[in-house]
Amino acid sequence: MNIAFIPARCGSKAIRFKNIKEFCGKPLIYWNLEALQRSKLIDEVYVATDCTEIAEVVKSFGFSKVKIYRRDTNNAQDHSSTEDVILEFLSKHHFANDDLFMLVQATSPTTQTEDFDGGINELLRSKKDSLLSVVREKRFYWNENGKPVNYDYKNRPRRQEFQGFLLENGAFYINRTANILKEKNRLSGEIAFYEMKDYTSIEIDEKKDWSIAEEYMRENILYKNIKDKKIKLVLSDVDGTLTDAGMYYGEDGSEFKKFNTHDGKGFELLRKAGIKTGLITSENTNIVKRRAQKLKVDYLYQGVTNKSKLNVAREICKKEEITLNEVAYIGDDVNCKELLENVAIAACPKNAIQSIKRIPNIIELEKSGGDGAVREFCELILTKS
Repeated sequence: MNIAFIPARCGSKAIRFKNIKEFCGKPLIYWNLEALQRSKLIDEVYVATDCTEIAEVVKSFGFSKVKIYRRDTNNAQDHSSTEDVILEFLSKHHFANDDLFMLVQATSPTTQTEDFDGGINELLRSKKDSLLSVVREKRFYWNENGKPVNYDYKNRPRRQEFQGFLLENGAFYINRTANILKEKNRLSGEIAFYEMKDYTSIEIDEKKDWSIAEEYMRENILYKNIKDKKIKLVLSDVDGTLTDAGMYYGEDGSEFKKFNTHDGKGFELLRKAGIKTGLITSENTNIVKRRAQKLKVDYLYQGVTNKSKLNVAREICKKEEITLNEVAYIGDDVNCKELLENVAIAACPKNAIQSIKRIPNIIELEKSGGDGAVREFCELILTKS
């Protein structure tokens, strides 16, 4: 059996409730759990916490492999080591001596499924005792005595010829349960390495790390798929996406909706780039009809209640002779979920409901519906494609 273990205590001093603070639209701990859930090599995942709030957030994800382990209070203090809680956990569970134990750090959210699986495969291939994740650093270091640590300054190597050195990035560690219990350490014996991308070197320990890590996450992981997609059609929901989800009424009962002019420019930019556009909404109003005409969208489907938005998108794809793998869609509520789960690129405004935000690989935008979220999505597609 292969076990993953994530310590997540309440008492983070630098960033309060760090492990469940929103990171790129989802709780920080979500990213590692989602990657571990998708792993074909990890059998069980344990989140070791002393915190009811963290436990409830983790349960809300609904990941079948994930279990909560209530760690002892005395091993959840500022002075408690990670080894303390690991040994506590292993003493209360009876795993086989050869079972692999993977310690995963929630503060390294850029770790992907292929990294976790790659680490396990590398340890088995190497036939060594334990393994840690690393990144390769190509920098020149000196000690306080004025001596170079990792190069000869009289024969300075060119960067492309410099092998550099391996830096422990803290993403994960793998060992066998028997070794950990014997050595009382996450590592032991002969140690293997799993080399990761350089952007994974950042760990979120201080507030200043947060925004840097989010940018790395967006650029190298969340938005990476956009670069690989050729989008020919962009579809959007209306209420809560093009609008702020508000319902406005005049004294005479007339209805109003608030749209954002920046979104209109986004549709114009898509049109100039040769990308078709469309609106799909469950309501049927003249307001939306007029807005669609103003936006000059290619398709408008209103009153979509008897059939799903996914089926409407398929109809459009048939007319355009394209597939859903060439479609991008932005929506914010449950009636958008099925379509969001089936398009090439899915996005939601910042104020979308939680079940939409938790769709795998969905892009949560920085702007809310009616506040330029659609424009943000349009620009993202245009700049990354």
